[in-house]
Amino acid sequence: MPNAKYYIPLPPNEPIRSYAPGTEDRKKLKAALAELRESEIEIPLIIGGKEIRTGKMGKCVLPHNHQKVIGHYHMAGEKEVQMAIDAAREAYKTWSKMPWQDRLSIFMKAAELLAGPRRYTMNAACMLAQSKNVFQAEIDSACELIDFFRFNSYYAQKIYEEQPPYSPTGTWNRMEHRPLEGFIFAVTPFNFASIAGNLPSAPALMGNVVLWKPASSAVYTAYHIMKLFQEAGLPDGVINFVPGSGASVGDPVLSSPELAGIHFTGSTATFQGMWRKVGENIRKYKWYPRIVGETGGKGFVFAHSSADLEALGVALIRGAFEYQGQKCSAASRAYIPKSLWPKLKEYLIEEL
Repeated sequence: MPNAKYYIPLPPNEPIRSYAPGTEDRKKLKAALAELRESEIEIPLIIGGKEIRTGKMGKCVLPHNHQKVIGHYHMAGEKEVQMAIDAAREAYKTWSKMPWQDRLSIFMKAAELLAGPRRYTMNAACMLAQSKNVFQAEIDSACELIDFFRFNSYYAQKIYEEQPPYSPTGTWNRMEHRPLEGFIFAVTPFNFASIAGNLPSAPALMGNVVLWKPASSAVYTAYHIMKLFQEAGLPDGVINFVPGSGASVGDPVLSSPELAGIHFTGSTATFQGMWRKVGENIRKYKWYPRIVGETGGKGFVFAHSSADLEALGVALIRGAFEYQGQKCSAASRAYIPKSLWPKLKEYLIEEL
């Protein structure tokens, strides 16, 4: 058994590439866009590492051109959810006992693949399936997701390092972090590929097993992320990919006695509904499910009277309307000094 004390250095943020005219990055991205745009893929469920086809299908279309279909995905139901739970529980037997450095190395490998050969395909998938421009895709499906994999690994190590600072004479206080004994239900949103990759991978990195339901309008990009996990060496059954309707997947998941946690990003109403069902089913569970959710918020801009007028105007417009305002951080309120408002109002009216 290895007796080394492993250490992951603090990673840098992944540099943002420009894709400027004439660059090799631009050439490779355009080739990936052309390849994905002209193909129509079939997306199966992935349960225990196996591709499962149900025959109940959904479409992957371009949000900016609903007539253009780039994929068809199979939808999970109660039967497939139970298959995924069984696969996750089987994978738990070995995954939960795997040395932490071996688990983390898989997600660090995923980061390297995404930073290198898989970057162009992932960005192209995000640009097509989520209607992002090249900058919005690059900072999301490439840079932020790479950072999630690397920084999550780094901070997991820091969590394991934290130990009781004091032990009385004759004793040695030690602390271990055990994975939850059931499965985690990861429910991911349509607007950020990085969140789609982070919500199932963060608990998996800590030794948990996961059922992953991506948003129905973002299955295409999520599938490419799932294939990235597999290429990086993630063992079968650790993350199970189960796209489908909220009721067809969510109801049997939330009724399962094996549910150990929820990792969610989406609407307030959906999250409240899930929380309500957990409360209704609380007597069924073998343990109290941990619930982590991010829902809608009110991003604000607070301007000082010394603010540069044009810089403030640009910040307000980009903050509110970039990517059609479909960000949880989108500016929806502004606090502007009276001394700035008349000229700022003129600027906004002219620009908008």
